[in-house]
Parts: sequence; structure tokens; C-alpha cells
Amino acid sequence: MDSPGPPRPTEPRPRRRDRHGRGMRGPVAPPQVPLSLSRADTFRDLVQDSVERLERRWPQLADVDFLVMEVPAPRDDSVPLGSSEPATRDGHARVVVYRRPVELRAKSRDERALLVHEVVVEQVAELLGLAPESVDPRYGQD
Repeated sequence: MDSPGPPRPTEPRPRRRDRHGRGMRGPVAPPQVPLSLSRADTFRDLVQDSVERLERRWPQLADVDFLVMEVPAPRDDSVPLGSSEPATRDGHARVVVYRRPVELRAKSRDERALLVHEVVVEQVAELLGLAPESVDPRYGQD
């Protein structure tokens, strides 16, 4: 006997629901809400805000690459919060802020924002060969 319906596919169809009849879970929060940002994204935003604040005063920072890394390379003596490398023939100058050491030292969001800005100012000052107070007059006052 012929079947009145179309032939059944030989490969299984993707499951749209689990065994309890529920569908795939969606995001906890919509993308416009700050809750949807990860800690790494929030940290990157703090670094970017600090860089934009300094670039208004120091336009030559447009040629500097600002990076966020999770942790620094292992050392014997201490854990740095940031590092800077001068420009080479092959590339731009670099300022690196290490996310995990900064997060571990800051207890609140405001402290984290302040510490990120201080690290960026210190690394830029080292890169430019200036005192941190001359890079940002508000350094150390907040």
C-alpha cells in the first residue's frame, strides 16, 4: 500500500523541545541591559573609557594599541597590573592591562574603575617618559 503522505526523511530532525516539552532557553537579559555584558566586556569598557579620557589630552595616544589580557606571564617577585612596550619598527606601542589582577584588588565597581584608570595612566606615563600627574592632573586624587 502506498502511504498518502510524503516520504519520511532518513536523518533525524533537530529537536526543538526537550523531553519535558520545554524549548531552548533564551538569554537571561536582553542585549541592551548591562546585565547581559560579561565581566570581561565590562572591564574592556572601563579601559576604553579611560583611554578616551586620556586621548582628549594626548592626541599622540591614537597610535598606541591598548590591550586587555586575562593574566600576566608568571614572574618570581610580583604580579603586575599592567605593562607597556614602546613602538618598534614592526608595530605600534602597546599598553596592556591585566584584568584578573585588577579585579582581585578592587572590591567594588567604582574601585575597579578607579584602579583601571590609574593603571592606564601609569603605563601611558611610563611610555611617554612623564610623571603620572602630568599625564592626568587628577591622578591619585580620586
